[in-house]
Amino acid sequence: MIKNNHFSKIIYEDLSNKYGFNLTKKELAEVLKVSVSSINNYIVRGEGIPEYLKMGTSKNSKVLFPVVNVVDYLSNTIKVA
Repeated sequence: MIKNNHFSKIIYEDLSNKYGFNLTKKELAEVLKVSVSSINNYIVRGEGIPEYLKMGTSKNSKVLFPVVNVVDYLSNTIKVA
């Protein structure tokens, strides 16, 4: 869940205004400044990535990252002085 602090609120507002409720792999890669290949590798390893929703059971099912999960991930990984 999103921590109740100013930094998280700013990130949430920015991401939700730009992407809506969910981000695709490409959009998450843009936010994290990494390649889509890196996102795919993080998914395979099961680490270094926000919790996501897989929209189906097939290998190539669409993956979505809820904005609240991305904000929580960023709030816990980015250090602010």
